[in-house]
Amino acid sequence: MSQKLVAYFSATGTTEKVANNLASVTGATLWQIEPMQAYTAEDLDWRNKQSRSSLEMADPNERPTVKACTYIEPYDTIYVGFPIWWGICPRIIQSWIENNDLAGKRIVPFATSGSQGIEGAVQFLRKTYPQYNWQDGKLLNQYTDETLKEWIKK
Repeated sequence: MSQKLVAYFSATGTTEKVANNLASVTGATLWQIEPMQAYTAEDLDWRNKQSRSSLEMADPNERPTVKACTYIEPYDTIYVGFPIWWGICPRIIQSWIENNDLAGKRIVPFATSGSQGIEGAVQFLRKTYPQYNWQDGKLLNQYTDETLKEWIKK
């Protein structure tokens, strides 16, 4: 029997809502990827080039510290959720990936975004971590339980 995990990062609660619904619909275990230092509204000000999020995204080697790691051994399908930042996933997602061995797992990204699709993020993840089994992702700004179920079936 397939074991599923929904691991997500949410800075403002938008991705968290989607992750909760996805876990409910799939029967998956839910795991929040949390930064050691929470993001403030000032940290998330993308218009300020000196904000924490802007500085992190400008440095491809930046890896924010994650509060705790997930025990992912029993899971064969992992849904990884995040907001789109600068066209890709936030650096904390890279921190989480690099602290977990995802070999042999089916990894399904999902995202929320105010202005961009998920394609660039999926392409980035496949290029950066080619050793993993990345599935096509889904932008889940607007969804219902039915659309989630249809997507999961694919």
